[in-house]
Amino acid sequence: MNRKIVICLLTTALLSTAPFVQAQQAKKVPRIGWLSAGSSSAEFPEKQALEGLRGLGWAEGKNVVTEYRYAAGNSERLSQLASELVNLKVDVIVTFSAGVAVAKRATGTIPIVVGTSQDPVRAGFVASLARPGGNLTGVTFLTDELSGKRLELLKEAIPGVSRAAILWDPAHVDNEFKGMQAAAPGLGVRLQSLEIPRPTRPDELERAIRAALDGRAEAIILAAGGFTILNRKRIIELAAKNRLPVISAWRIFADDGALFTYGPDILEISRRIAIYVDKILKGTKPADLPVEQPTKFELVINLKAAKQIGLTIPPNVLARADKVIR
Repeated sequence: MNRKIVICLLTTALLSTAPFVQAQQAKKVPRIGWLSAGSSSAEFPEKQALEGLRGLGWAEGKNVVTEYRYAAGNSERLSQLASELVNLKVDVIVTFSAGVAVAKRATGTIPIVVGTSQDPVRAGFVASLARPGGNLTGVTFLTDELSGKRLELLKEAIPGVSRAAILWDPAHVDNEFKGMQAAAPGLGVRLQSLEIPRPTRPDELERAIRAALDGRAEAIILAAGGFTILNRKRIIELAAKNRLPVISAWRIFADDGALFTYGPDILEISRRIAIYVDKILKGTKPADLPVEQPTKFELVINLKAAKQIGLTIPPNVLARADKVIR
């Protein structure tokens, strides 16, 4: 065959397949599935985690697409939303708290990156922290370990406190109530259990505050979770009207009027989640990414909240704060 004819045929073949190759490449934009029990306005790690991804070179709508699914406090919708993400064949699912177990049930193949208050080994999500062994990895919040320290800080901030009510979700495998129960006798604090019912009643917030007052509680402890995060402003407002200080784990509670919070640095956790998502999108298997535990913690004290209910925070406690809201 004439050499010129061969070159012409090869050129024509290459030109004819170029649009097909380009179309295939265009379809390879990875997709992140964001599964939340909360709502977009209350999802505290979202902004920081997404900003972390941008810092790693991922631009929404250009080289990555995020599919958001919010249950808005309706835990019964989580399974449906998780199934939607699985059917969309997203490349990785990111979820927190109640969404972790749901996502794990929904898929055993799509990688899942989590931020969880539960011990993932005890909950059966992974084989071990060092070697997860499946499709799930992420960061834990050390809920059990820090709950006793939080109660100790309450006793230091309000030395005379002897009764505290804790609003918590018994559906969690690990929870702050169990951790605080162990620490309470040694601190001379009697704990009152305020369980979040299933399904949650419309008057749950008012009922919880009334029960705390009836139990002569001198403080309210909010176990961080979907219900308390979504309703934190209203709970804190109701407690303040009855001159009850509120404490919790996450800084957002202090920002919205809680007396103080002590827990992992959510910004650092969000950065770690972003790094894990980045690695998975670049080909790393979740089984090869150890589940991490937080190493940075922060104490945030709200002096405005203290003044509103007539409390004075001791100087030695104030001096240890990482942030003071005045």
